[in-house]
Amino acid sequence: MNLRGRAPVHFDNADRLTGTVVERIGKNIVLALPLGLGKANHVANSLFIRAAGDPSMALRIFTALTLEKPHPKRDLERRFIGPVSARLFDGYPALAYADALRENRLPPNIEVDEFFFLAGSRLDVEASQRNYISANYTHALRYVLDRKVSVVGQLVAKRVRDGKTYYSLSCNPDITLDLLAARRAGRADFIMIGQVNSELPYMPGDAEVLADEFDYILESPQTAFALYAPPREPIDLTEYAAGLHVARMIADGGTVQIGIGAMGDAVAQAIVLRHRDNDQFRALAARLSALNSFAGMFEDASFAQGLYGATEMFVESFLDLYRAGILKREVDGALLHAAFFVGSKAFYHALRTMPEPERAKFRMTAVSFVNELYGDEAAKRAARVKARFVNNAMMTTLLGDVISDGLEDGRVVSGVGGQYNFVAQSFALEDARSIIMLRATRNVGGHATSNILWNYGHTTIPRHLRDIVVTEYGIADLRGKADRDVIAAMLAIADSRFQDELMEHAKKAGKLERDFQIPRECRDNLPERIERALMPARAAGLLDPCPFGSDFTPTEQRLIPALKRLASASPTRLASLFLRGCVSGRSDPGVRDCLARMELSRPATLSEWLNAALLRGSLLPPRQKH
Repeated sequence: MNLRGRAPVHFDNADRLTGTVVERIGKNIVLALPLGLGKANHVANSLFIRAAGDPSMALRIFTALTLEKPHPKRDLERRFIGPVSARLFDGYPALAYADALRENRLPPNIEVDEFFFLAGSRLDVEASQRNYISANYTHALRYVLDRKVSVVGQLVAKRVRDGKTYYSLSCNPDITLDLLAARRAGRADFIMIGQVNSELPYMPGDAEVLADEFDYILESPQTAFALYAPPREPIDLTEYAAGLHVARMIADGGTVQIGIGAMGDAVAQAIVLRHRDNDQFRALAARLSALNSFAGMFEDASFAQGLYGATEMFVESFLDLYRAGILKREVDGALLHAAFFVGSKAFYHALRTMPEPERAKFRMTAVSFVNELYGDEAAKRAARVKARFVNNAMMTTLLGDVISDGLEDGRVVSGVGGQYNFVAQSFALEDARSIIMLRATRNVGGHATSNILWNYGHTTIPRHLRDIVVTEYGIADLRGKADRDVIAAMLAIADSRFQDELMEHAKKAGKLERDFQIPRECRDNLPERIERALMPARAAGLLDPCPFGSDFTPTEQRLIPALKRLASASPTRLASLFLRGCVSGRSDPGVRDCLARMELSRPATLSEWLNAALLRGSLLPPRQKH
């Protein structure tokens, strides 16, 4: 559709642009929007509203990771999240199709296909569950081509240099670069629309494209908006324990991938601690390790050669590793290759204000380059030496299956994304390893439940690709091991409250000998052991909950763990916290600040009075056991 060499037509109004699109290609539109941040929100909303008002139109949207403002359900959540949301997401335009999905009012002439969800956001949205596409990130390109994409709407950064206009795909060259290549090769025919956003960092290199790649450009003050900027979550001691274990396996001179969230930040801070305060790092790691059977792979020294990043998502942690002098091994002039990014306001600001020669070392490129080895395979193998691909999971089985994206009733929590890609790479590369991190337990209805199970009715990574699994209690090396030894290794990193039941399952199945015993040193896998091992380091400032800064205020940082305790507490525990809050905490200035932040200083209703007492009880430090 694009006439090569012609400058794009500029619009300052999304509805006029939509009218031109419909006039040009008709009323049957297949709209592709990038995963995550790179969506042209105003273009998407205008097309959606047009189709919703015209039943003769057919609009099919293909996308992933739709970013939405939080929608808290409980009163305490609303009180906490409301001001945070207003502070961080003010000015970000909601996507009309997302609102319609969540409110179950999607018109019959509009379909929305997604291959990855914001974690948990679509669990109860039936239309989304029905139209979910289970796909590796690298396979999404062929699926959007199969659907005969007719419009691509992408958020872009703009630059004029030497009188010529350039655009950067910035946060999302991931699939778009290959889509544009398919169009140039005659394998696709679509309208390319760019929506300019001045807050989007201009990423040079592969992400930079000439203006004539675009048919239409939308740019005006009315279509400018603040980028979606989720805050970095505080890191708890459980996450730090797992992160310290992982940091011992990161090879100097090697390659690293890190996932999003507190687990990833815990790994990054543990790596920084290893580099900057090596003695303290070694002491903490030794204090955590119950078994030394994995010692052959441990690397405890500071980083001399440094690391290179090859990661699907450019998470903010990579900037922290760069600032610490750790991310410094260059490959073809790049410190990092990544396919997309989403981050905090500070992350976007850091990239925008970074000198261009420095920013160019953070190379945004196609997901096909990062997530796969095919295509210049020899060079990729030479670059991705000693790779450690670190990803998160929800659950694992005792036999090494990994559950990361969905539930056994068929509902999808998030998606496969690139996790399988990196696990496959870890087996294809000579000296690479896949590291799966998870918490050993979670709270369900106020009761601890093991995240290590005997079996489960859904799998993301099958057990024939089992490699390394890490919980707060240690490391299980599963690669190439017999089932019996895999089970023994997994039992050693399970929470001790569930070890006997899990072991009995394995014995009944004939996978363990009847006289098998879990090593005594692994029988104290309890939260109290993690607290004993790491609390002194937290008090000394080594394991700060927010080591890289935070968008949460100090009062909000104190509220977060208290609210988590309340959300996961059993009825008995809630009663205990309520009684404690009724008689204590009123004179504590910090508690008073927290209640004021939650607008519960002067409860006016019974519900507010109950919540104030519960919150006071949860904010107070636990009583010391004697």
